[in-house]
Amino acid sequence: MARTRREFTPDYKDEAVKLVISTGRAVSVVARELGINEASLGRWVTAFKGRQTSAEVTVTESERAELVRLRKEDADLKLDRAFLKKASIFFA
Repeated sequence: MARTRREFTPDYKDEAVKLVISTGRAVSVVARELGINEASLGRWVTAFKGRQTSAEVTVTESERAELVRLRKEDADLKLDRAFLKKASIFFA
């Protein structure tokens, strides 16, 4: 007898993930309580953490200043390289 595949809404997945994260319980325990596959819940938790980590990337003021400095230095080096390329063609 074939089993039908269960589908879960994104809201249900988020609530299950929040149970794991907020309570600090193991994925296997929460999955058993909810009656879902441990591997599925593990994938949901991993995806949730991946989304949260990528959204939380912020640049500090010192990093921003360094980025501006490096961009300026890069532009200067590109100008120097272009000049040297033209000079090498002239003297060749």
